Amino acid sequence: MKSIYKLMIFLLTTIGIVSCEVQEFSDLNNPEVDAFEENITRGDLQDLVGGIFYSSRVRLGTYYDDVAVIGREYWRFSSSDPRFTADLLGKGTSILDNNTFYTTAPWAARYRTVKNANLILGFIDPSKDLSGQFSDEELSVTRGFLKTMIAYELLLNLNLTYDNGIRIDVADEDNLGPFVSRTEALTGIRNLLVDGANDISNGGNDFPFVMSSGFSGFDTPSTFLQFNNAISARVAAYQEDYPSVLNFLSNSFLDLAGDLSIGPRHSFSEDQTDIANPLFFALNSSSAGARIAHPSFVNDAEIGDTRLDKVVLRNSSITFDDLTGEYDFFLYDSRVAPIPIIRNEELVLLYAEANIMANPSETIIALDVIRNAASLPSYSGGMMASELTTEMLNQRRYSLYGEGHRWIDARRFNILDQLPIDRIDDEGNPDDVWIEFPIPLTENQ
Repeated sequence: MKSIYKLMIFLLTTIGIVSCEVQEFSDLNNPEVDAFEENITRGDLQDLVGGIFYSSRVRLGTYYDDVAVIGREYWRFSSSDPRFTADLLGKGTSILDNNTFYTTAPWAARYRTVKNANLILGFIDPSKDLSGQFSDEELSVTRGFLKTMIAYELLLNLNLTYDNGIRIDVADEDNLGPFVSRTEALTGIRNLLVDGANDISNGGNDFPFVMSSGFSGFDTPSTFLQFNNAISARVAAYQEDYPSVLNFLSNSFLDLAGDLSIGPRHSFSEDQTDIANPLFFALNSSSAGARIAHPSFVNDAEIGDTRLDKVVLRNSSITFDDLTGEYDFFLYDSRVAPIPIIRNEELVLLYAEANIMANPSETIIALDVIRNAASLPSYSGGMMASELTTEMLNQRRYSLYGEGHRWIDARRFNILDQLPIDRIDDEGNPDDVWIEFPIPLTENQ
């Protein structure tokens, strides 16, 4: 019971964070919180890691709506909140607001996880004698796990704010580091992943806690290390460091002949103490709440592409805010369906991307893995780098549909102007395709 009580106090000290600028809480000096500093037990660690898995799923729906709507993958209809189709789509003179839910909520949620992880890192600092509870190897793999989770959460926030940057150094709430540029942020995230990988490699064969069910198959240090390297490959691709992409992939769970769906996932349940999948809507939902596939996803697809099963034809078309669609976004078919964090399919596509200049024949091998899995014939296009890049991006569009990549890919390959514009208002103002989100006003820069 003491462990549970301490966890409740711990969560209370972090649940109110609305930005990475951590608020003052008298609870931070509560004796029960101090007890973690003095004597964290195995049971405590299990509870605290459970908090990491919980907070990492908070506001995921808002994050995915942000990137998917701007990336013209689907429209988010909400009669109670037209900002989904106004602000996010740049309707008329609308702009992205730095003080509303679609900016502040996912930002705060990701930094909440970072804060939780940093607190645990403080509880298991190497300077503390925890030999009565944990081996050095167990503490090492725990630090590697926490650094990996911090890096991933920071990356999601950087995906939103892009050139506006993020804070990397937030371990000391009384002395937060500055906002750093996108380049510096990617370097910091990658370094954190590498540090985490080293910690995991120097540890033992088991974590001193039970992982979330979504990490089944990646719940030992050696398999979690593959996940770490997979995220590192994604980061290196964002840095256009393709030799490093291939190096990280070689130590990941990349398998050109394997199941493309394999990878760690966010798991959900309908238990009242847990979180349900935030991206599920029943088929044929009304404009009160629906996700409608952008018509271009269907119209631009190759004939026979089985990845079109990610959308479902509605009983009748739906119109909201001058937008009309005929297909429901239906990547997730229930409130307990898992959401992938990174999958083998993405790794195969990263392998294709990384080889475009160095070894285009390997790019084609990887692209054919993807095409054939979607019941499409093997690639028969040109061998120029520009042609292979276009094909690779198109396969990413369909393979990773709704998983948070289209807008980011269009931005990093400078093709945002190729995303469709759906409306022009009476004053002649077309919808806007945004490059980045503003820094939340709550940061008080």
